[in-house]
Amino acid sequence: MAAVSMAAVKELRERLGAGMVDSKNALVEAEGDIEKAIEILRLKGLKGVAKRGDREASEGLVAVRQSEGAATMIELVCETDFVAKNEKFIALADRVLDAIVAANATTLEEALAAPAEGKTVADVITDEAAIIGERIELRKVSRVEAPGTAVYLHQTSKDLPPQIGVVVGYEGDDAEAALSIARHISFADPLYLSREDVPEADVEKERALVTEISKNEGKPEAALPKIVEGRLTAFFKQVALNEQVHALDADKREVKKVAEAAGIAVTGFARSKVGA
Repeated sequence: MAAVSMAAVKELRERLGAGMVDSKNALVEAEGDIEKAIEILRLKGLKGVAKRGDREASEGLVAVRQSEGAATMIELVCETDFVAKNEKFIALADRVLDAIVAANATTLEEALAAPAEGKTVADVITDEAAIIGERIELRKVSRVEAPGTAVYLHQTSKDLPPQIGVVVGYEGDDAEAALSIARHISFADPLYLSREDVPEADVEKERALVTEISKNEGKPEAALPKIVEGRLTAFFKQVALNEQVHALDADKREVKKVAEAAGIAVTGFARSKVGA
């Protein structure tokens, strides 16, 4: 058995993001030849991709690419934080994002089928997963089209790449105000832009629920309509961006009022959080 130095194991891990045991075993099999060890890991990894399919991928990163009139955001996930902060994984995210933007993909299906390096994005991810030895998955793709876009990326740990990302599409010239709204979204996690965007079925379900709660509390029948509408307003403040109180506004104004005061109008947004 060929002796393998820790320096060689470290180099292989840094180049591929593979685990220590896998790296050492590949180097032993390759008799210390790093390039041959890479091929061994690739071959063994490809055979193991299917076996990794049921393993949880709750780490990873969010990345955004802005272009004229649009911004595209992806969520690329893996199994461990070791891989999430590895340069090879981060570079893979950049390669994937470049291919998706070039293809003008707007859905996950379109993104996975986008051409990349003579293959598809899905193939590129599979190949890298085989080398790294972890499940890697493109979990989410969002594209926001607007005259202006603001991007906010948040690191939940200083040692990891961004794991929360927000893109805000807007009309107007106040980029700082748009960025503050993106930061608010990262914290408040609204589901819709306005109350008009909330599906009617969801509104009616909430209406029935708060009506039943109000009746069970013994509220007067004559006062029920007003009470129910008040509770529905509270519901909209939870799920609709325009209705929410801006978390960073000193005057505690609603997001829509903050935007109006800045001379901008939010036209759409997207939010991604790794593992959510």
